Amino acid sequence: MLRRRRFLVLAAGAAALPAASQIVLAQTYPTRPVRIVIGFPAGIAPDAIARLVAQSLSIRLGQQFVVENRPGAATNIATEIVAHAQGDGYTLLVISSTNTINVTLFDNLGFDFVQDIAPVAGLFRSPNVLAINPAVPAKTLPEFIAYAKANPRKINYASAGNGTATNLAGELFKTMAGIDMVHVPYRSSYFPDLLSGQVQATFAPAAVALEYINVGKLRALAVTGVGRLDALPDIPTVAEFVPGYEAYVWDGIGAPRATPVETIGRLNTEINAVLSDPNMQARLRQLGAEPMVMTPVELEKFIAADCQKWATVVKVANIKSD
Repeated sequence: MLRRRRFLVLAAGAAALPAASQIVLAQTYPTRPVRIVIGFPAGIAPDAIARLVAQSLSIRLGQQFVVENRPGAATNIATEIVAHAQGDGYTLLVISSTNTINVTLFDNLGFDFVQDIAPVAGLFRSPNVLAINPAVPAKTLPEFIAYAKANPRKINYASAGNGTATNLAGELFKTMAGIDMVHVPYRSSYFPDLLSGQVQATFAPAAVALEYINVGKLRALAVTGVGRLDALPDIPTVAEFVPGYEAYVWDGIGAPRATPVETIGRLNTEINAVLSDPNMQARLRQLGAEPMVMTPVELEKFIAADCQKWATVVKVANIKSD
């Protein structure tokens, strides 16, 4: 009887070892540098924000968080690297609205974004700005819609390419406002042509558009978020005139799906603490963005809804990848 009781005690202890080791792992993580892979080039807003967060995490956790730029193939190169990486918490991915668009836009990828990448934490979200060349005879969004309806296919709107967030924001607007504009995709910056009047409109990320709006080179008509932008308090939302319209670019952090839940929880807590810092929030506002504080479960639900939303737009507009 005593032997049996001792065996049961030992068995129970052995069963608890995996859970205990995971807790110890989460408490000691990280013990070496962590790389954050991003599918965008250096110098743009997502990269700048990722580096700010990485710097704060390095200070908070005592190990270097290093941002590694792997641009190309609409962020699919970076995503595939992390999807196939070891799930140990030392390789992370900057995930974004581009990923949720790509789920429908691309066939035969070497990974499944939803299945292979575990949501860790949000970083930020930023609305686009519907901005036009000042030569367009419209001072307000209702005037712009009326002008577009009276002149179908006379307005060309520029985007960063087929299937990009700027393209899908424009296609969603066309459908919901009942207008017909011509989409002009660009592989490089479209701002020279927009400023010269070769194209008349765009749905640009706020961080990019603000510098031209503030000096009067572009006219802001509306922002695409649910609320007005602190940097453009007098500019209405699209939804004030087109009910239900909403379009954001957003970034977060993901990890290989096999990453321990305890490690994901630790990262989520630390990233949310970074985003709650007033200095970080002020920096985000300067870039036309706001912190996106979420639990991993909340982020997973958000991603699922975003995938579904943009899948509908891609199919209705018959958008094909470049």
